[in-house]
Amino acid sequence: MTTRAWLVFVGLGIVWGMPYLFIRLAVRDLSPFDVAWGRVTLALLVLAPIAWRRGTLSVLRTHRAAVCAFALLEFAIPYSLIATSERWIPSSLAGILVSAVPLTMVPVSRLLGMHEPMGARRVAGLLLGILGVTALVGFGTVSGAHAWIGIGCMLLVTVCYATGPLVVQRHLHAEDSLGALAASLLVASLALAVPAALTAPRHLPGLAALGSVAVLGLVCTALSMLGMFYLIKRAGAARTAVVTYINPVVAAALGVIVLHEHLGWSGPIGLALILLSVRMATAGAPAGELPAIEPG
Repeated sequence: MTTRAWLVFVGLGIVWGMPYLFIRLAVRDLSPFDVAWGRVTLALLVLAPIAWRRGTLSVLRTHRAAVCAFALLEFAIPYSLIATSERWIPSSLAGILVSAVPLTMVPVSRLLGMHEPMGARRVAGLLLGILGVTALVGFGTVSGAHAWIGIGCMLLVTVCYATGPLVVQRHLHAEDSLGALAASLLVASLALAVPAALTAPRHLPGLAALGSVAVLGLVCTALSMLGMFYLIKRAGAARTAVVTYINPVVAAALGVIVLHEHLGWSGPIGLALILLSVRMATAGAPAGELPAIEPG
């Protein structure tokens, strides 16, 4: 890769580890729906004009069902669930749990009829991943009913993030990526508008919350997506997918350093086991079936 591509790669790993910190700050003053709506709407305002100039928004008309499904699975539902979970669990824990998305994609793809050969290595990776999640949530800082609800929300997020790319692979693979992304953001913004309005705060949120939503929308979603497209074009999808191994480390570090969260001894162990399991479970995957790279 060129020097510029390496800089984008490092920047992308950092940026996609940041959302969990800013979500945690935003939900102090805003509802999860407001955080999710603000994020997708700001990203839409940045990416839609670019897609419009390229004439690629027609995907919303030609592949309406697929775009709507992707919008819900990739943006509206997971963004709301992550924000909900971070009211009750540490941001560092949320970021680590999302790293299991490529692992979740293996059984989800089989349930959807996309049968890939499992093999002993992949089965071992899945079992190791289960062990990692168990170590993370069973021996960590999770206690109380709300915290376990937060864990449940994050597990649903991994299913959404694992299913979304499969929708693209089946129905949108031949379409312009930026057009499909902008169209999906539009659908997600419309889907979240009513819940966001119904849960809007009665008083003006603090600058920390508003600034966090701005960072989430403009940097962690819009800018990072443009960076992802650049990196895939310059370095290939396989190398870009390695970002998946960087962002949970960044998320955990930011939670511990900035928010003074405590993961306990099980945090580093659970993270290491999950990342190792992802490497094992996705080893040898075809180029078109690489692990999803999620901004969180």
